[in-house]
Amino acid sequence: MMSAIPSYDLYGESGSAAAQFWVHCETIPSRSSLHHFEIGMHRHVHFFQILSILSGSGDAIFGDRIVRIEPPAIITIPPGVAHGFRFAPDIDGHVFTILSGRLPARPDEPSPIGRFLAEPRVTCLDDTAAPAIRSTLNTVLSEWAGRRSQWAIMVEAGIASTLALTARAAALDVREAQGGDENDRRMEILSTLVQREVRNHRPASYFASALGISPTHLNRIVKVKTGLSTQAFLAERLLEEAQRALLFTGGNVQDVAFRLGFSDPAYFSRFFLRQTGVTPRAWRLQEQPKLGAREEGLGLNHG
Repeated sequence: MMSAIPSYDLYGESGSAAAQFWVHCETIPSRSSLHHFEIGMHRHVHFFQILSILSGSGDAIFGDRIVRIEPPAIITIPPGVAHGFRFAPDIDGHVFTILSGRLPARPDEPSPIGRFLAEPRVTCLDDTAAPAIRSTLNTVLSEWAGRRSQWAIMVEAGIASTLALTARAAALDVREAQGGDENDRRMEILSTLVQREVRNHRPASYFASALGISPTHLNRIVKVKTGLSTQAFLAERLLEEAQRALLFTGGNVQDVAFRLGFSDPAYFSRFFLRQTGVTPRAWRLQEQPKLGAREEGLGLNHG
């Protein structure tokens, strides 16, 4: 199974880039938009990755585990781990690809930071951690782009600081898990089920039954973890699918509606208008021109 998963230095690029760079930075949309914001399962044999999520949402897929991405967040992926992503079209952030030998610690070495680096993670950032990590990564981006004197030292120091701050933030989640909270596990299962069933328009009771809890209990969990009711959470996921289809398929709005499981295109239009404030056609017309300009607007596209 593992042999069927492709390995890249940079996703989608053939040939080895290991001899050409030890660190690479780019915006997340600059590469993911080329693949309809869906990054297939793959590995990086020699490289560690850090994804800084500033806005937008999506799913991180680690093997058979799906983890919801909500900003602000840091995603860390050690070498050799199979992973993929499904991003919403409004995703914003950067991805940093670093040769594993330049990390502040070896993944899986017997130390707290080594253990942190050894597992793929999505770490949500609070109001204290987010500004500090964002400032540090902005310095990394500036030094990498400018290649001024001593830039490599500055980049290595910034990467080390980012990982230390992220590990500190992740420790809060670890303490929650040690306290016996099952809700994170339930949310992971829910995300997997919703991704599979999103076009079937399942009610909240369907997912509650699959998790073995009552709809009221599920609603409490979703509210605590996302700030949304279960119905709003399901609608948000369906909206993401609709936006992706409108941007990347050539059919008209009626075709998109049928593809998403709506039997009545008019009802689809009302749903979309209620969620976004604009009709599907108007949203498509205003968003499609932004795809070409997004990379320029976010800056930094090298390699």
